[in-house]
Amino acid sequence: MSAPVQASPRTRRDADGLAVASFVLGLVGLLVMNILLGPAAIVMALVALARSTSRRGRACLGLALGVADLLVLAFLVTGNGVVAWDFGG
Repeated sequence: MSAPVQASPRTRRDADGLAVASFVLGLVGLLVMNILLGPAAIVMALVALARSTSRRGRACLGLALGVADLLVLAFLVTGNGVVAWDFGG
């Protein structure tokens, strides 16, 4: 049996950066370019969680916001038939 492998400080710092980036991209993706930013937020959050980030909550929020981006996109496409915001003006 082998001992569990500890993440190096650099790997953990990179994972923390990915967690924050996924949160920011997911948040911005709710307003603009959710077709690109949503999947990017999801991938970054999953990579950060796989690398055992110390900012687990932020990575989970990034994952949730990325999924919300895709749900908003699906709602817009089914409601308007186009990938665009329409404020009825």
